[in-house]
Amino acid sequence: MKHILLLLCICFAFGRIASGQKAAQVISHNDSLRVEAYWDSANYSPLHSQRRQRYLDSALAITPWNAFFWQQKAMPLCKQKKYEIGMPYLDSAVKYNKQEYVDYRAFMKCIFQKNYTSAIVDFNTARQINGNIGLMDHSYFFYMGLCYLQLDQFDSAEYFIHKSINDQKKSLGENWVHYMDLFYMGIVQYEKGDYVKAIEDFDKSLKQYKNFSDAKYYKAVCLSRLNMKEDALKIALEGIQDFKGGYTINEDNSFYEEYPYQVRKYFFDNQISGLESMLKKAKG
Repeated sequence: MKHILLLLCICFAFGRIASGQKAAQVISHNDSLRVEAYWDSANYSPLHSQRRQRYLDSALAITPWNAFFWQQKAMPLCKQKKYEIGMPYLDSAVKYNKQEYVDYRAFMKCIFQKNYTSAIVDFNTARQINGNIGLMDHSYFFYMGLCYLQLDQFDSAEYFIHKSINDQKKSLGENWVHYMDLFYMGIVQYEKGDYVKAIEDFDKSLKQYKNFSDAKYYKAVCLSRLNMKEDALKIALEGIQDFKGGYTINEDNSFYEEYPYQVRKYFFDNQISGLESMLKKAKG
């Protein structure tokens, strides 16, 4: 029984050294036990604590090639917006296991760090290695579209979001296209000044997520630009009620970071007061 437990410990330690890591080395049985003990202690420490970081440092002192431990050091720091110290740890994770972590680094650069040009480079690398498998419920094409959107390169943004939408249509059917893809396609059309097309895309997004306040806000903007002020006010009033009910972008990581074009309450406040003022003035 003792030998079985020791074997399991060794397997656990080396299981964390994912395939494709650089320069993985054989370590002694005693060091394997120490690494597991440090990892267990890290897990019993608060996620954002210095104590957890020190246990990970101890594990890395024995297995500096373990990409997973580097990623675990980076993740809580990035969620605290400490990118300057967190991202170098993530660079180490990619150094030792590019296949596993280059797309994760791309995601962190896109959604957290807002380093869009560098994120595009990483997503292209991830596509070369992994195809277009994606992560966090979205394809690489989706995130590349967001990056180009944030760089005001709207034609490129449209190209990649369109590819993401088409891939979903082919594999899942038109009714299963993610509401976020449809929302951002609407944003692209809004930025390009095609308000009719933007409204069509926002309506498609709302068909999937009927209380989506962000889509209603931008739909109201487009209606107003088309001089449909009463319709704009109606949808804006619906939108602010949905917003107050918590119906906004609900991506897992939106708890930590706002997503591009995510609406805040004062957006609605200014929109509604402006529309009410214009309608009152028009009525004399």
